[in-house]
Amino acid sequence: MHRRFLTFALATLTATALTACTAGTESAPALGSQPKPSGSASATLPASTIELWHGFSAPAEVKAFEDAIAGFRTKFPQITVKLVKGVQDAQITQAARGGTAPDVASSFTTDNVAQWCRSGTFQDLTPVIEQDGIDLSVLPEVSRSYTEYEGRRCVMPLLADAYGLYYNKALMKGSEPPKTLSELTELTKRLTVRDADGTIKVAGFIPSFQYYENSASHMAPMVGATWYKPDGTSAVGSDPAWKELLRWQKELVDWYGYDKLEKFRKSLGQEWSADHPFYKGKVAMVLDGEWRNAMIANEAKGLEYGTAPLPVSDAKPDLYGSGFTAGTVIGVPKGAKNPQAAWELVKYLTTDTSALVTLSNALRNVPTTKASLESPDLDKDANFQTFLDIFAHPKTSTVPANVNSTFNQDSLQEFLVKWENGSATDLDAGLAAVDKRLDDKLKLSGG
Repeated sequence: MHRRFLTFALATLTATALTACTAGTESAPALGSQPKPSGSASATLPASTIELWHGFSAPAEVKAFEDAIAGFRTKFPQITVKLVKGVQDAQITQAARGGTAPDVASSFTTDNVAQWCRSGTFQDLTPVIEQDGIDLSVLPEVSRSYTEYEGRRCVMPLLADAYGLYYNKALMKGSEPPKTLSELTELTKRLTVRDADGTIKVAGFIPSFQYYENSASHMAPMVGATWYKPDGTSAVGSDPAWKELLRWQKELVDWYGYDKLEKFRKSLGQEWSADHPFYKGKVAMVLDGEWRNAMIANEAKGLEYGTAPLPVSDAKPDLYGSGFTAGTVIGVPKGAKNPQAAWELVKYLTTDTSALVTLSNALRNVPTTKASLESPDLDKDANFQTFLDIFAHPKTSTVPANVNSTFNQDSLQEFLVKWENGSATDLDAGLAAVDKRLDDKLKLSGG
């Protein structure tokens, strides 16, 4: 079950309800400030109760978390772990600011990591990572990049999403999945079916940035587009890869006809339902995450489909096999009452192969260490393996940590909608305006 639609179940929870069951506001020891226990940590840590907040809410997901920490409870029988489900980022931030933070907190998004690291909402893990001799090279470089900011590693990666191409084998009629944008264009046109009046009945591929997972962040790796310059200012207007992506996308939108494409898009079933258009043969190829495999198994059992990496720029064939990734992160908030025990739990969940495999097998997200990716206990078939390979690819990328990450992505999205509907026609000027908006916001944020 994909993490993005779990947020819909959180509206009934309030920060007040969550913080009420946490210890008071008295000062707490900082992580790494306590002497390292002599001997094994399992034997020397005192008895305590630690609270872990996470965003999972469905019964099967909550059970998966319980199963994943079973080994921790065996290793540390004197530590009681209390799980609190369905927590949003705003609740974590408010609790840390109010002195009522849990010992451990997990988030589904990486967009707040930079702000959390800079503000100290989550404590810097570097001292205890070094103290325990953890080799961070067990994590792919991309997952290391989205869990730190300005030299502070304030969270660790727990599970990941990877994005690739799903294709309907019956509609493909023996065609191989496209590897380049030109191949995607050709195949899209060949597989699209229209009525005599041009009404779209089946789309080969929907290029709209307003369609489900077709965000700028997910599509940028197809051309190797970069978000920021080395000084942190926006690279959207100066990186020619963005223009390549947008020109390719607009040409395909125009081939369909924007109005006809919009009419078709709005007629389709919901992304998070059994009426998904990919299941119904309405769309031959879609960009989606690894979790879709599990949804297809539950909601479209007879569907014959395959998966592949996303097609890439014809001029950058070395990008093929890579894609976009982001994921769940976990750390120790400011004010944790039992930071050493909290760190042991974070360390266990993010580095123990058995724990990661248990979570991945239950939730069907990508585990984040190299050992867990290669574990014989990991449930995988060819379609899921595609996403394991994408995640591990050296050129797989993410949106770099930035204190204005959500604002920046939303600002670009606003322009992309105008670009594809034709209300913005000057690409250079439009992207330059996005640059200015992002850079002005950066100045206000102290960048």
